[in-house]
Amino acid sequence: MSTHQSLERIVTLPTDDDPQAWRREVRTLLRECVHPDHVVWRVGGESDLFADLGEPPPQAEPAKVSLPKSAVKLVETAIHHADRDRFALLYRFLWRSQNVRDLAFNMADPDNVAVRRLEKAIRRDAHKMHAFVRFRKVDEVDGRERYAAWFEPDHHIIEREAPFFMRRFANMDWAIVTPRKTAIYENGKVRFAPGGQREDVPADDAFEDAWCAYYAHIFNPARIMTDAMRAEMPKKYWKNLPEARLIPQLLEQAPARVAKMNAAAQSAPERLQLETQHGTTAWNDVDEIRRAVHQCTACDLHCHATQAVTGEGPLDAHLFLIGEQPGDHEDLGGRPFIGPAGQLLDQHLAQVGIDRSACYVTNAVKHFKFQFRGKRRVHQAPKITEIDACAPFLHGEHHLVRPKVTVSLGATALRGLLGKTMPLSRVRGETLQLPAAMGGGVLVPTFHPSYLLRLKDEGQRAVEARKFTADLAKAAELAKGEA
Repeated sequence: MSTHQSLERIVTLPTDDDPQAWRREVRTLLRECVHPDHVVWRVGGESDLFADLGEPPPQAEPAKVSLPKSAVKLVETAIHHADRDRFALLYRFLWRSQNVRDLAFNMADPDNVAVRRLEKAIRRDAHKMHAFVRFRKVDEVDGRERYAAWFEPDHHIIEREAPFFMRRFANMDWAIVTPRKTAIYENGKVRFAPGGQREDVPADDAFEDAWCAYYAHIFNPARIMTDAMRAEMPKKYWKNLPEARLIPQLLEQAPARVAKMNAAAQSAPERLQLETQHGTTAWNDVDEIRRAVHQCTACDLHCHATQAVTGEGPLDAHLFLIGEQPGDHEDLGGRPFIGPAGQLLDQHLAQVGIDRSACYVTNAVKHFKFQFRGKRRVHQAPKITEIDACAPFLHGEHHLVRPKVTVSLGATALRGLLGKTMPLSRVRGETLQLPAAMGGGVLVPTFHPSYLLRLKDEGQRAVEARKFTADLAKAAELAKGEA
């Protein structure tokens, strides 16, 4: 709703967190060429007792609005800030961007600096929401689990971030309760209700012991930076995080654990078959692992991927296939090996008589790591820290399946399973005995099928493809007990 003064256009927005209403008003103002100095922004019932409302000023013919994408993109994020003065700032920024097309790139311009400050605050608040929302199980209806979480964002981000949680937790119903609004996801659709209180969400659930066990497992005592920890995990969120109660004890134990790690590193001999520390597991079933993977924030990969991709297949499988990480297709589809590399893998498995549906298939890293090239998301190799952060999940899956034969596809898969980096060229073609702590069985290391896709020389590709087929044939024979 808009009313006019002789010198001012008073624009009243219904609420402080309605970006759609603000956008509608901005379009009208820009089309009518209303100068930012002549606009007064109000929210809800705010009023000026001394306002002298006269006749509306004469209006010129509506002008076409042309805005640079860079400016629009900044404003689309910054509008979710809680600062009441943002409406005037963002309108002025868009008004100026009509004529100063590169305004969004001028880092010396005060308006641009102010808008970017708001935009950065929103991105940081969204990152905290992704990292620190903790769902607690409420109940189960018709076989579908329902969860709830409490979160206190600094800004109006609940509607903006709901799609992230819809993608990541599509297989369960959930509610995220905040003081301002509540997002409710049921039967594939999200709706919004008034905000609530912390008491509306269960205090804990049966899964939290397993989550705390996982957090203690991946806590690295050798890389403690308490200032950085507080910056990334502010204390205001601690009361929502089950693992936060472990932090004082883990910090106290850190010096002794570091000394033990150093002593073990100095005394451990080089050997091909690595005795792993992950022989025991806190996981009782694969569903526990999958829920933990979807809630994992141990590294930054979860901030950018569409969703986590967990393993699939029968838990009594004789063959356990480990890939490196999800690709673009897997990230969108939520299943391992469904892209071009997965289709090539299926072809080679069929050649040697392996039924993929009888195998357990997973990845060493559970989130897609990528960089943008234009509009394409291109695979990036994960860091060692990212591989090791996912290792407890991989070891948990392996421990539950206890396969006769494990096939590692690529160097990342080998590192994830053994916990040690070794040249793939050194062990490809060999058969390695896995230690009893890992459930025994044998390991057949080979390269990832994406390696074949990258080879441009047809002759070389044919040679390497024969090697790949031979490795899979060996795994098939070992699984049948024929070799």
